Amino acid sequence: MDPFSIENRVQVSARAVKRLRKGHLWIYASDVAREPEGAAPAMVQVVDGAGNPLGYAFYSRHSQIRLRLISRSEDLPTPEFFRARIENAIARRRNLIREGSACRLVFGEGDLLPAVIVDRYDRHLVLQTLSYGADALKPFLADTLREILQPAGIMERNDVKARRLEGLDETQGILYGNVPDEVEIQENGIRFLVNMRLGQKTGFFLDQSRNRISGQMYASGRALDCFTNTGAFALHFARSCESVLAVDISADSLAMAKRNRDINNSVNVRFDEGNAFDYLRELESAGQSFNTICLDPPAFAKNRKALSGARKGYKEINLRAIKLLKPEGILITSSCSYHMPESNFLKLLCEAARDAHRYIQVIEMRGQSSDHPMLSGMPETKYLKCFILRVL
Repeated sequence: MDPFSIENRVQVSARAVKRLRKGHLWIYASDVAREPEGAAPAMVQVVDGAGNPLGYAFYSRHSQIRLRLISRSEDLPTPEFFRARIENAIARRRNLIREGSACRLVFGEGDLLPAVIVDRYDRHLVLQTLSYGADALKPFLADTLREILQPAGIMERNDVKARRLEGLDETQGILYGNVPDEVEIQENGIRFLVNMRLGQKTGFFLDQSRNRISGQMYASGRALDCFTNTGAFALHFARSCESVLAVDISADSLAMAKRNRDINNSVNVRFDEGNAFDYLRELESAGQSFNTICLDPPAFAKNRKALSGARKGYKEINLRAIKLLKPEGILITSSCSYHMPESNFLKLLCEAARDAHRYIQVIEMRGQSSDHPMLSGMPETKYLKCFILRVL
C-alpha cells in the first residue's frame, strides 16, 4: 500500500472540530463519527459533520488516539511536504549539531510530525515511529534522513510498549549503514558512553540536558544523586562538588555509570546499587546530610489512575531529601509524569517542605531541553518539570 495515497475520509464530531481549532493534533476514537472500512490506510482526510475538509491526519484504527493531524491544508501531504517538515525540524537544532554531540532532531507533535522521533548521537541516528500511520512512512523517513544528514547509520528503536496500542510489534534493528552497540557523546564537555540498543528511551535522557548544565551551576559540597541511571547528573556535579554519592536500582545502568566516571577521571564520584526510597530512609536514620541533592525518578504516573500513588511517591522522596539537606542546600527535583502538572508538583514540594519544617526558595522552574519544544495548544508535549530549589 502506498502510504501517500489518500482515498479515505474520516468524519469527526463537533467536539473534535473545536479541539483541532484550539491547536490540538489528536482526535480520540469517541469523537470519530465515520471511518474507513476494509484495509486500514496510513493517512486520511479529516472532515466535519457537513463534509467540510479540516486537513489530513495519520490514522490508527486500533488506537484510542484515532487521528493525529498532519496538516490543516486542503492540499494532499506529499513526500516533498514531509521532507520539508523534517528539514525545518533539523534546521531548528542547527546550533546543537556538532561533532560528538547528541540531541533530538524531531520531537513528534512538537515539530508537527506526530509520533515520529529522531535522535542524533554523534554521526548516528535513532528513529522511532510510534503510530500506525507514522510507521507506514518508516522507509521514506529513513531514506530522507539519510539524504539530508548522511549519517553513518540509522537504528530503529521501536521496542516500546506504546506501539502495542497501535497494533504494532515492538522491533529494533538497523535501517541503514552501521550503528555500533555503543557510541561516545559529549555533553557540556563531559564524555558519556551510550548503549544504542539497551539504553533508556533511545539511549540517553536528552530532555534533561540543559537541566544538568544548570544544576551544575548551583551544586557544591557533598552531593547525592538519586535515580542516577548512567550518571549524567552525578558527573556534572563532580565538577563543582567535593564528593558525589549516586544511587540506582539497576546494576546494568550503574555498570555504565562507572565506565562514564572512569573515562572522565571523576575520582570524587561513588555509585551504589539500591532502591532510592530505602536509601533515603537509611541516610536519614544514619544522620547524614548533604549540600546538594538531585531527584530524577522515572514517571510515577503513566496514566491518571496512577496519579494518587505517584503523588505519594513524589512527596516521600522530596520530603526525605529536604530533611537531608543542610541549610542553604540545593534540591534539583524532577517529574516526567505528564499527568502531574507543574502547579501540582510545586504544591506537592511546598507540602513536603512544610512537613519537614523547612522553607524553600524557588530558584528556577525548568522543563525539557529546547530540542523537545512544547506545541502551543497541546499540553501533552510539555511533560518534564524540573525545579531548582534552595532549602532554608
